[in-house]
Amino acid sequence: MTATFNQPDPGRFPAGRRAFPHRDLLGISQLERHEILYLLAEAQQWVEFNHQSKKRSKALRGLTVINAFFENSTRTLLSFEIAGKRLGADVVNMHAAQSSVKKGETLIDTAITLNAMRADAIVIRHGSSGAVELIASKVDCPVLNAGDGQHEHPTQALLDALALRSALAERGQASEDFTGLKVTICGDILHSRVARSNILCLTALGATVRLCAPPALMPQGVEAMGAVPYHDFDAALEGTDVAMMLRLQTERMSGQFIPSAREYHRLYGLTQGRLERCAPDALVMHPGPMNRGVEIDSDVADMLDRSIITRQVEMGVAVRMAALDVLTRKTRGVAGWNDGEWQ
Repeated sequence: MTATFNQPDPGRFPAGRRAFPHRDLLGISQLERHEILYLLAEAQQWVEFNHQSKKRSKALRGLTVINAFFENSTRTLLSFEIAGKRLGADVVNMHAAQSSVKKGETLIDTAITLNAMRADAIVIRHGSSGAVELIASKVDCPVLNAGDGQHEHPTQALLDALALRSALAERGQASEDFTGLKVTICGDILHSRVARSNILCLTALGATVRLCAPPALMPQGVEAMGAVPYHDFDAALEGTDVAMMLRLQTERMSGQFIPSAREYHRLYGLTQGRLERCAPDALVMHPGPMNRGVEIDSDVADMLDRSIITRQVEMGVAVRMAALDVLTRKTRGVAGWNDGEWQ
Protein backbone atom coordinates (compact mmCIF):
# COMPACT_ATOMS: atom_id res chain seq x y z
CA MET A 1 0.00 0.00 0.00
CA THR A 2 1.36 3.41 -0.95
CA ALA A 3 0.48 6.50 1.04
CA THR A 4 0.85 10.12 -0.08
CA PHE A 5 1.68 12.98 2.25
CA ASN A 6 1.82 16.77 2.50
CA GLN A 7 -0.77 17.19 -0.25
CA PRO A 8 -3.84 18.99 1.19
CA ASP A 9 -6.85 18.80 -1.11
CA PRO A 10 -7.28 22.36 -2.45
CA GLY A 11 -10.98 21.66 -2.99
CA ARG A 12 -11.58 21.02 0.71
CA PHE A 13 -9.01 23.08 2.58
CA PRO A 14 -7.05 26.33 2.10
CA ALA A 15 -3.64 25.83 0.56
CA GLY A 16 -0.42 25.56 2.56
CA ARG A 17 -0.22 27.10 6.02
CA ARG A 18 -3.64 28.71 5.66
CA ALA A 19 -5.02 25.21 6.23
CA PHE A 20 -3.48 25.24 9.73
CA PRO A 21 -2.04 28.65 10.63
CA HIS A 22 -1.00 27.84 14.20
CA ARG A 23 2.55 27.30 15.41
CA ASP A 24 1.37 25.18 18.36
CA LEU A 25 -1.41 22.74 19.16
CA LEU A 26 -2.47 23.80 22.66
CA GLY A 27 -6.17 22.93 22.60
CA ILE A 28 -9.23 22.26 20.51
CA SER A 29 -10.54 25.66 21.62
CA GLN A 30 -7.99 27.37 19.37
CA LEU A 31 -9.17 25.52 16.25
CA GLU A 32 -11.81 26.30 13.65
CA ARG A 33 -13.97 23.49 12.32
CA HIS A 34 -12.04 23.29 9.03
CA GLU A 35 -8.75 23.07 10.94
CA ILE A 36 -10.03 20.08 12.92
CA LEU A 37 -11.13 18.42 9.69
CA TYR A 38 -7.74 19.18 8.13
CA LEU A 39 -5.86 17.42 10.95
CA LEU A 40 -8.20 14.43 10.70
CA ALA A 41 -7.61 14.22 6.95
CA GLU A 42 -3.85 14.36 7.48
CA ALA A 43 -4.07 11.69 10.19
CA GLN A 44 -6.03 9.38 7.88
CA GLN A 45 -3.04 9.23 5.56
CA TRP A 46 -0.87 8.06 8.44
CA VAL A 47 -3.46 5.41 9.36
CA GLU A 48 -2.89 3.93 5.92
CA PHE A 49 0.89 4.28 6.32
CA ASN A 50 0.77 2.42 9.65
CA HIS A 51 -0.92 -0.54 7.98
CA GLN A 52 2.17 -1.10 5.84
CA SER A 53 4.77 -3.69 6.78
CA LYS A 54 7.48 -1.00 6.80
CA LYS A 55 6.46 1.91 9.00
CA ARG A 56 9.38 4.31 8.77
CA SER A 57 9.10 7.70 7.10
CA LYS A 58 11.86 10.24 6.49
CA ALA A 59 9.53 13.21 6.95
CA LEU A 60 11.17 14.43 10.17
CA ARG A 61 14.65 13.06 9.56
CA GLY A 62 17.26 15.27 11.24
CA LEU A 63 14.73 16.88 13.61
CA THR A 64 14.65 16.46 17.37
CA VAL A 65 11.40 16.00 19.28
CA ILE A 66 11.40 16.24 23.08
CA ASN A 67 8.58 14.56 25.00
CA ALA A 68 8.61 16.47 28.30
CA PHE A 69 6.20 14.68 30.65
CA PHE A 70 5.86 16.32 34.05
CA GLU A 71 2.99 13.99 34.86
CA ASN A 72 3.07 10.20 34.79
CA SER A 73 1.85 8.56 31.61
CA THR A 74 2.36 5.29 29.80
CA ARG A 75 -0.09 5.19 26.91
CA THR A 76 0.23 8.81 25.77
CA LEU A 77 4.02 8.91 26.08
CA LEU A 78 4.40 5.63 24.20
CA SER A 79 2.06 6.86 21.46
CA PHE A 80 4.02 10.10 20.97
CA GLU A 81 7.33 8.24 21.02
CA ILE A 82 6.18 5.78 18.36
CA ALA A 83 4.74 8.65 16.31
CA GLY A 84 8.00 10.62 16.37
CA LYS A 85 10.15 7.62 15.53
CA ARG A 86 7.92 6.48 12.68
CA LEU A 87 8.33 9.96 11.21
CA GLY A 88 12.11 9.54 11.38
CA ALA A 89 12.75 12.09 14.16
CA ASP A 90 15.25 11.79 16.98
CA VAL A 91 12.99 11.41 20.02
CA VAL A 92 14.07 12.22 23.58
CA ASN A 93 11.80 11.46 26.55
CA MET A 94 12.11 13.61 29.66
CA HIS A 95 10.35 12.23 32.74
CA ALA A 96 9.41 14.50 35.65
CA ALA A 97 10.95 12.14 38.19
CA GLN A 98 14.30 12.57 36.44
CA SER A 99 14.08 16.32 35.88
CA SER A 100 15.35 19.31 37.80
CA VAL A 101 11.74 20.31 38.47
CA LYS A 102 11.89 17.82 41.34
CA LYS A 103 14.81 19.80 42.70
CA GLY A 104 12.92 23.09 42.75
CA GLU A 105 13.54 24.46 39.27
CA THR A 106 10.72 26.71 38.10
CA LEU A 107 8.63 25.90 35.04
CA ILE A 108 9.98 28.99 33.26
CA ASP A 109 13.57 27.89 33.92
CA THR A 110 12.71 24.47 32.52
CA ALA A 111 11.23 26.10 29.42
CA ILE A 112 14.36 28.20 28.94
CA THR A 113 16.53 25.09 29.31
CA LEU A 114 14.49 23.14 26.78
CA ASN A 115 14.64 26.06 24.37
CA ALA A 116 18.42 26.24 24.67
CA MET A 117 18.62 22.63 23.50
CA ARG A 118 17.27 23.73 20.10
CA ALA A 119 14.52 21.14 19.86
CA ASP A 120 12.40 21.26 16.71
CA ALA A 121 9.18 20.35 18.56
CA ILE A 122 8.29 19.82 22.21
CA VAL A 123 5.44 17.64 23.44
CA ILE A 124 4.38 18.55 26.97
CA ARG A 125 2.19 16.87 29.57
CA HIS A 126 1.72 18.72 32.86
CA GLY A 127 -0.51 18.46 35.90
CA SER A 128 -1.36 22.16 35.99
CA SER A 129 -3.83 23.85 33.65
CA GLY A 130 -2.11 26.49 31.54
CA ALA A 131 1.40 25.17 32.09
CA VAL A 132 1.79 24.09 28.47
CA GLU A 133 0.74 27.49 27.17
CA LEU A 134 3.27 29.13 29.51
CA ILE A 135 6.08 26.96 28.20
CA ALA A 136 4.97 27.60 24.62
CA SER A 137 5.32 31.34 25.20
CA LYS A 138 8.97 30.88 26.27
CA VAL A 139 10.27 28.64 23.49
CA ASP A 140 10.96 29.15 19.79
CA CYS A 141 9.71 25.82 18.45
CA PRO A 142 6.22 24.31 18.06
CA VAL A 143 4.66 22.96 21.26
CA LEU A 144 2.08 20.20 21.39
CA ASN A 145 -0.18 19.81 24.43
CA ALA A 146 -0.29 16.18 25.63
CA GLY A 147 -2.63 17.10 28.49
CA ASP A 148 -2.50 19.94 30.99
CA GLY A 149 -4.32 19.69 34.31
CA GLN A 150 -8.08 19.87 33.90
CA HIS A 151 -7.77 22.06 30.81
CA GLU A 152 -7.35 20.19 27.52
CA HIS A 153 -6.00 17.09 25.80
CA PRO A 154 -6.39 17.97 22.10
CA THR A 155 -4.84 14.90 20.47
CA GLN A 156 -7.10 12.63 22.54
CA ALA A 157 -10.19 14.40 21.18
CA LEU A 158 -8.82 14.21 17.64
CA LEU A 159 -8.03 10.51 17.88
CA ASP A 160 -11.47 9.85 19.35
CA ALA A 161 -13.04 11.68 16.42
CA LEU A 162 -10.92 9.76 13.93
CA ALA A 163 -11.75 6.40 15.56
CA LEU A 164 -15.45 7.25 15.57
CA ARG A 165 -15.45 8.39 11.95
CA SER A 166 -13.59 5.23 10.93
CA ALA A 167 -16.06 2.95 12.73
CA LEU A 168 -19.07 4.72 11.23
CA ALA A 169 -17.54 4.51 7.75
CA GLU A 170 -17.17 0.73 8.11
CA ARG A 171 -20.89 0.60 8.81
CA GLY A 172 -21.65 2.50 5.64
CA GLN A 173 -22.23 5.77 7.49
CA ALA A 174 -19.30 7.64 5.99
CA SER A 175 -19.45 11.37 6.66
CA GLU A 176 -16.96 14.18 7.12
CA ASP A 177 -18.63 15.35 10.32
CA PHE A 178 -21.00 14.08 13.03
CA THR A 179 -24.15 16.04 12.26
CA GLY A 180 -27.12 14.33 13.92
CA LEU A 181 -24.98 12.02 16.05
CA LYS A 182 -25.77 11.75 19.77
CA VAL A 183 -22.79 11.14 22.06
CA THR A 184 -23.03 10.52 25.81
CA ILE A 185 -19.89 11.12 27.87
CA CYS A 186 -20.16 9.70 31.39
CA GLY A 187 -17.77 9.72 34.31
CA ASP A 188 -15.59 12.17 36.16
CA ILE A 189 -16.40 15.21 34.03
CA LEU A 190 -15.14 17.67 36.65
CA HIS A 191 -11.50 16.58 36.50
CA SER A 192 -11.43 15.48 32.86
CA ARG A 193 -9.44 17.40 30.24
CA VAL A 194 -10.49 14.63 27.83
CA ALA A 195 -14.15 15.52 28.35
CA ARG A 196 -13.51 19.22 27.74
CA SER A 197 -11.58 18.64 24.50
CA ASN A 198 -14.13 16.12 23.28
CA ILE A 199 -17.05 18.45 23.94
CA LEU A 200 -15.33 21.16 21.89
CA CYS A 201 -14.35 18.79 19.08
CA LEU A 202 -17.60 16.84 18.79
CA THR A 203 -19.87 19.88 18.93
CA ALA A 204 -17.70 21.67 16.35
CA LEU A 205 -18.30 18.70 14.06
CA GLY A 206 -22.06 18.77 14.59
CA ALA A 207 -22.68 16.13 17.27
CA THR A 208 -25.08 16.52 20.19
CA VAL A 209 -23.13 15.89 23.41
CA ARG A 210 -24.72 14.72 26.64
CA LEU A 211 -22.67 14.76 29.83
CA CYS A 212 -23.50 12.49 32.76
CA ALA A 213 -21.91 12.48 36.20
CA PRO A 214 -22.82 12.56 39.89
CA PRO A 215 -23.62 16.14 40.98
CA ALA A 216 -20.24 16.44 42.73
CA LEU A 217 -18.40 15.54 39.51
CA MET A 218 -20.33 17.77 37.11
CA PRO A 219 -18.69 21.19 36.57
CA GLN A 220 -20.72 24.37 36.32
CA GLY A 221 -21.42 25.97 32.96
CA VAL A 222 -21.17 22.97 30.63
CA GLU A 223 -24.22 24.27 28.77
CA ALA A 224 -22.13 27.21 27.58
CA MET A 225 -19.86 24.70 25.83
CA GLY A 226 -22.84 23.25 23.97
CA ALA A 227 -23.31 20.12 26.11
CA VAL A 228 -26.44 18.91 27.90
CA PRO A 229 -25.88 17.81 31.55
CA TYR A 230 -27.50 14.74 33.12
CA HIS A 231 -27.24 13.08 36.52
CA ASP A 232 -29.41 10.08 35.59
CA PHE A 233 -27.25 7.73 33.52
CA ASP A 234 -30.19 5.74 32.17
CA ALA A 235 -31.80 8.93 30.84
CA ALA A 236 -28.50 10.12 29.35
CA LEU A 237 -28.10 6.85 27.44
CA GLU A 238 -31.59 6.78 25.99
CA GLY A 239 -31.23 6.60 22.20
CA THR A 240 -27.57 7.69 22.20
CA ASP A 241 -25.34 6.58 19.31
CA VAL A 242 -22.07 6.59 21.26
CA ALA A 243 -21.33 5.90 24.92
CA MET A 244 -17.93 7.29 25.95
CA MET A 245 -16.90 6.30 29.46
CA LEU A 246 -14.35 8.10 31.63
CA ARG A 247 -12.53 6.80 34.67
CA LEU A 248 -12.68 8.32 38.13
CA GLN A 249 -9.54 10.46 38.48
CA THR A 250 -8.96 9.78 42.15
CA GLU A 251 -5.46 11.27 41.93
CA ARG A 252 -7.06 14.69 41.31
CA MET A 253 -9.71 14.37 44.01
CA SER A 254 -9.40 15.89 47.46
CA GLY A 255 -12.32 14.80 49.59
CA GLN A 256 -15.17 12.33 49.12
CA PHE A 257 -16.81 12.73 45.71
CA ILE A 258 -18.59 9.35 45.59
CA PRO A 259 -19.87 7.02 48.34
CA SER A 260 -17.92 4.01 47.04
CA ALA A 261 -16.71 2.40 43.82
CA ARG A 262 -19.42 -0.23 44.16
CA GLU A 263 -22.17 2.38 44.50
CA TYR A 264 -20.71 4.37 41.61
CA HIS A 265 -20.85 1.30 39.39
CA ARG A 266 -24.47 0.68 40.35
CA LEU A 267 -25.46 4.20 39.28
CA TYR A 268 -22.97 5.05 36.53
CA GLY A 269 -21.37 1.82 35.31
CA LEU A 270 -21.90 0.82 31.68
CA THR A 271 -23.36 -2.70 31.72
CA GLN A 272 -24.93 -4.91 29.06
CA GLY A 273 -28.36 -3.98 30.40
CA ARG A 274 -27.68 -0.27 30.21
CA LEU A 275 -26.26 -0.57 26.72
CA GLU A 276 -29.69 -1.72 25.56
CA ARG A 277 -31.02 1.78 26.30
CA CYS A 278 -28.76 3.18 23.59
CA ALA A 279 -29.52 3.22 19.89
CA PRO A 280 -29.19 -0.15 18.16
CA ASP A 281 -25.52 -0.91 17.48
CA ALA A 282 -24.37 2.07 19.58
CA LEU A 283 -20.60 2.31 19.83
CA VAL A 284 -18.62 2.13 23.09
CA MET A 285 -15.53 4.28 23.69
CA HIS A 286 -13.05 4.83 26.53
CA PRO A 287 -9.84 6.93 26.43
CA GLY A 288 -8.16 4.61 28.95
CA PRO A 289 -6.90 3.47 31.25
CA MET A 290 -10.06 1.57 32.13
CA ASN A 291 -11.22 0.59 35.60
CA ARG A 292 -13.12 -2.57 34.71
CA GLY A 293 -16.04 -3.20 36.99
CA VAL A 294 -16.24 0.46 38.01
CA GLU A 295 -17.19 2.68 35.04
CA ILE A 296 -17.44 -0.17 32.52
CA ASP A 297 -17.97 -3.93 32.62
CA SER A 298 -15.48 -6.18 30.87
CA ASP A 299 -18.12 -7.83 28.69
CA VAL A 300 -19.04 -4.37 27.33
CA ALA A 301 -15.47 -3.14 26.90
CA ASP A 302 -14.57 -6.28 24.94
CA MET A 303 -17.59 -6.42 22.61
CA LEU A 304 -16.10 -6.96 19.16
CA ASP A 305 -19.05 -5.44 17.31
CA ARG A 306 -19.61 -2.40 19.54
CA SER A 307 -16.42 -1.43 21.37
CA ILE A 308 -13.86 0.69 19.46
CA ILE A 309 -11.51 1.15 22.42
CA THR A 310 -8.53 -0.56 20.76
CA ARG A 311 -9.23 1.42 17.58
CA GLN A 312 -8.83 4.60 19.64
CA VAL A 313 -5.33 3.46 20.60
CA GLU A 314 -4.44 2.78 16.97
CA MET A 315 -5.73 6.17 15.83
CA GLY A 316 -3.70 7.86 18.56
CA VAL A 317 -0.43 7.12 16.79
CA ALA A 318 -1.75 8.40 13.44
CA VAL A 319 -3.14 11.61 14.94
CA ARG A 320 0.11 12.36 16.74
CA MET A 321 2.09 11.69 13.59
CA ALA A 322 -0.15 14.13 11.75
CA ALA A 323 0.24 16.79 14.44
CA LEU A 324 4.05 16.51 14.51
CA ASP A 325 4.16 16.51 10.70
CA VAL A 326 1.96 19.61 10.33
CA LEU A 327 3.59 21.60 13.15
CA THR A 328 7.12 21.07 11.77
CA ARG A 329 6.40 21.90 8.11
CA LYS A 330 7.65 25.47 8.42
CA THR A 331 10.92 24.26 9.98
CA ARG A 332 11.32 21.71 7.20
CA GLY A 333 10.65 24.27 4.47
CA VAL A 334 7.64 22.47 3.06
CA ALA A 335 6.27 24.48 0.13
CA GLY A 336 3.58 26.94 1.16
CA TRP A 337 4.31 26.64 4.89
CA ASN A 338 7.02 29.27 5.43
CA ASP A 339 5.19 32.46 4.56
CA GLY A 340 4.03 35.07 7.07
CA GLU A 341 3.84 34.95 10.84
CA TRP A 342 2.30 32.31 13.05
CA GLN A 343 -0.94 32.97 14.86
